[in-house]
Amino acid sequence: MIRGLAASIAALTLALASCAAQGQQVAAPVLSKDALATQIGEKPTSASPPTGQQWLYGSAEGSIASAQLYKAMAQYVRAKALNRAIKSQTVLADGSTPDAPRFESCGSKPLAAVFDADETLLWNVGAMRYMAEQGKDFDPVIWNAWEKSGAGKALAMPGAIDALKIMRDAGVTIIANTNRTAANAKGTEDTLRMAGLGEFKHKDTLYLMGDDATGSSKDGRRAAIAAKYCVIALAGDQLGDFVQAFNAKGLSVADRRKLATNPAIADMWGNGWFLFSNPVYGPSIRGGYDEIFTADTKWEPAK
Repeated sequence: MIRGLAASIAALTLALASCAAQGQQVAAPVLSKDALATQIGEKPTSASPPTGQQWLYGSAEGSIASAQLYKAMAQYVRAKALNRAIKSQTVLADGSTPDAPRFESCGSKPLAAVFDADETLLWNVGAMRYMAEQGKDFDPVIWNAWEKSGAGKALAMPGAIDALKIMRDAGVTIIANTNRTAANAKGTEDTLRMAGLGEFKHKDTLYLMGDDATGSSKDGRRAAIAAKYCVIALAGDQLGDFVQAFNAKGLSVADRRKLATNPAIADMWGNGWFLFSNPVYGPSIRGGYDEIFTADTKWEPAK
């Protein structure tokens, strides 16, 4: 479609040039709604979900992005498990940082892969639709009710069920480390099971906010898991699913990106650390124009 659009624009440009050469007045070209949609995307209406939800939960692109990442992760974990080609954890060692990382030896610990739950194992489509229809970005009261009673209304992420089976068949324990609350552990266990993701047991293969005194930081829970298992893969939709340092207060948009892509850990992405797309919510959804776009890329059409 893009190639056809480009050809149409090129033809239109030649026609306009010909008219101009003959002294004829020419109106500015108007692209069709379909053509514009290929360039800028459809704008949501009052009856439509936010654009991030449209992409993540509704688009073919969102489903493919999830499925292909799960496929790559399953292949990686299976190969590591079958070859036992593992010398160290993928969990950052206590006291080390993303720009000066250290990974402890696994020894003979059993293997595990650790996942966030929301928008990593689960698509929370029931709660996200309800809050969007109520005109809310997020409501903690609604979310608390969702944790308790959302079982059967959440979906497994595309590719997740098959990928988890491959990993489990290779002898790898699947563990969820999520900021759902410990008070609602039963609801989360039920939600994961009813989404087809298997059995998860609180404080065994399911770690929740409230299991320790560190609040929403997952570092302590990751350390507790790494004390018992050799964690050969981490997966999540937010950088805090890998290291809490990425969510440090006062870290600018640019500095956060620089920290997460610095050479000391750059090779971890896709090689032990697997990041899922989430354009809907989280610490990544922030930044003004001058934070997102650098001054040297500023452009405007000639007048």
